[in-house]
Amino acid sequence: MYCHRRRCPSRNAVIRKYSGTLALIKIFNHYFHRRTVLQVMLDMGLVVGALMIALFIQSNPALLGPSVITEGLTRGVLMALGMLAVNSALGFYERTRSKTTGQMRARAVLSFVLSGGIAIAVLWLLPLEPSYDAKWVALIVLGTTGFMLTHRVLVGEMLPKSITRRKVLVYGTGERAQMVGKSLTHSSANVELVGYFASPNETEHKVTSWATLAPGERLNDLVQRAGVDEIVVALSERRGGSMPMRELLDCKLQGVRVSDIATYFEQNLGQIRLESASAGWLIFGEGFNQGFVRTTVKRLFDIAGALVLIVVSLPVMAIAALAIKLESRGPILYRQERVGLNSNTFSVVKFRSMRTDAEKDGVPKWATAADSRVTRVGRIIRKLRIDELPQLFGVLKGDMSLVGPRPERPYFVDQLTQDIPFYAVRHSVKPGVTGWAQVSYQYGASREDTIEKLQYDLYYVKNHSLFLDLVVLFETIGVVLTGKGAQ
Repeated sequence: MYCHRRRCPSRNAVIRKYSGTLALIKIFNHYFHRRTVLQVMLDMGLVVGALMIALFIQSNPALLGPSVITEGLTRGVLMALGMLAVNSALGFYERTRSKTTGQMRARAVLSFVLSGGIAIAVLWLLPLEPSYDAKWVALIVLGTTGFMLTHRVLVGEMLPKSITRRKVLVYGTGERAQMVGKSLTHSSANVELVGYFASPNETEHKVTSWATLAPGERLNDLVQRAGVDEIVVALSERRGGSMPMRELLDCKLQGVRVSDIATYFEQNLGQIRLESASAGWLIFGEGFNQGFVRTTVKRLFDIAGALVLIVVSLPVMAIAALAIKLESRGPILYRQERVGLNSNTFSVVKFRSMRTDAEKDGVPKWATAADSRVTRVGRIIRKLRIDELPQLFGVLKGDMSLVGPRPERPYFVDQLTQDIPFYAVRHSVKPGVTGWAQVSYQYGASREDTIEKLQYDLYYVKNHSLFLDLVVLFETIGVVLTGKGAQ
């Protein structure tokens, strides 16, 4: 029998098994932190529960039946979904916590105001029975929402950290291990970096000795003693017996999650790191589903979404066009050749935000921060992403999608394809008006920024789905509202 005293899972190992398994939850190919999912469920439950309590308090027990409960649940779910969309757009469910307390307070106030509008709109469109006082219902719901936001910003998360906190051990002490360790300490407050475990055959040591755990101790014993939930294998060299396969297997059988560096970055940070990914990992792993059903659903979603957005944004586009025309001579729209699906070129159309002589020498240039070529109106429409709105007509035409990698100019594509591995993979899907890289990474216009964005684009191409498109669109709303990354 394989199991003996050392390897039989203890009660703590069983607890770690469920904790490690649920640390990340995969929904339609996209990974969410368990804390995020639980937080969303709690927020929905509080809003729906507050509305139902408000109705029960005012209800006549003799008239309380399934129809009343159903009507209350319908209104509560609609309110909760609207408030979740607002909170998501404002960054309350982000993977990483990069906002200051002041920024979170400002966003909480905005969320409370918008949530109030949503609650009032739902009760106006779906009025309650005359026996209910809609004002009291709205006040109770908003009071619960206010408490929820205040607690989250001033006191902390609604959920205790003991429920979702993970202890992670990095196997390796080289450059890759150091990179994983830095990302762990910055990516989430709910992750505790236990330390690094040195491979016996690893010659490159970038991690200080104080962070290296128990050099002579067995990996199994260290994992049990420290209560490790996950091991990330981050070795620069795996050949020659660098990895203790039997010990890693024992840890996995005890319920400890074991992942390689490429999988770690994909699941935790939503990116595929070029230095850790290989052609074999991309080929034999999951993802890259480009089937007929996915293509058809995405196209129908693009058409419907583009039509709605065009109708809603027509007044904004009219004002932008007038402002551009009044400020300077030249065309209102700017056409430029870009590379799209299957490396075919097409013309992208945007509102002109630069002077007409921006590239008078004929040599393409990266846009830069505080670019002197940008006009005054151009700075405003760029900050609010209004300059991108004409691309919605390109979505209807079929050249672009609502969500996808941003299209680049042929001049830069030729260079980047030669210099950066896997760059051409991003052309296996239609380019988008917005994308996973745009909502996950700051604005950048250099080769280094292109590499960073490509790692997010590869994640999208590998895991794209209608659900991920919706996530990107919600986060794009937050980018527009906050002006994040605008240049």
